Amino acid sequence: MMTRKFLLFALLVLLGSLTLRADDKPAYRLFTAAGKPAAYDKMLKELAAADVVFFGEQHNDPIAHWLELQLTKDLLRLRQGQLVLGLEMFERDVQPLVDQYTTGELSEKEFEEQSRPWPNYSTDYKPLLQLARQQKFRVVGTNVPRRYASQVAKSSLTSLNQLPATEKTWLVPLPMTVDYELPGYKNMQKMFGGDAAHAAGVQNIIQAQALKDATMAYFLNQARPEGHLLLHLNGAYHSDNHDGILAYLRQQNPKLKVRTISTVTQEQLGKLDQEHAQKADFVLVVPQDMTKTY
Repeated sequence: MMTRKFLLFALLVLLGSLTLRADDKPAYRLFTAAGKPAAYDKMLKELAAADVVFFGEQHNDPIAHWLELQLTKDLLRLRQGQLVLGLEMFERDVQPLVDQYTTGELSEKEFEEQSRPWPNYSTDYKPLLQLARQQKFRVVGTNVPRRYASQVAKSSLTSLNQLPATEKTWLVPLPMTVDYELPGYKNMQKMFGGDAAHAAGVQNIIQAQALKDATMAYFLNQARPEGHLLLHLNGAYHSDNHDGILAYLRQQNPKLKVRTISTVTQEQLGKLDQEHAQKADFVLVVPQDMTKTY
């Protein structure tokens, strides 16, 4: 009898040791805004109770893209199919193609040839579109067509006034007001230089960023049916510190329950670096030397 107990104890110790060893090199860690460790299931439960969830990614990070896919599957299950997926990665003028692909009317080859997908689409975003096609939930491209953001960066928002009415439907309604006091925009001003000689050029760059933020907010708000959860994937800078897209979304619909995730990299994963605290409701920490998709 004692031998059996001893063997059982030894087996439990061995299993515990193996578990610890398997966790020696974690691929990621989750933290709350305050820097406390967060379990995926606890985060999932909180996100599933929201109206809108922003997943701020680093565009070349494979861990974030894998977690986005898992989160989409889990939220789809918990919300019983009442999910809309919003993507910065597709622009408003290709929305008909996104709809046709996810409903099965357009082949994969035709979709990829015509929709101007990002260069890392096949590795990083294609699985999400394939899931939508299989599970029949809606995907919405929310971003402004990049040619208009480039135009604003060169010539300011006023250059959009002469656009044909049809093309204006791909943008947030104009004229739009830019709040240069938003923390993200003030930080951009510091990054690009705020001296008088470059003031107009920097202001145009901020206006281009604001055009993207405001357009994404406008169309994701329109795309969310009552009672549905909208999961929006975007570069972390667009939603960090509940800024950027969220600032414009609050103007349109302040009653929405919004939760955010931000993806950051650190040399160590044991605790959240102070510089990343409060960036989002949940912070996804990935090793600094994680392989990149481009």
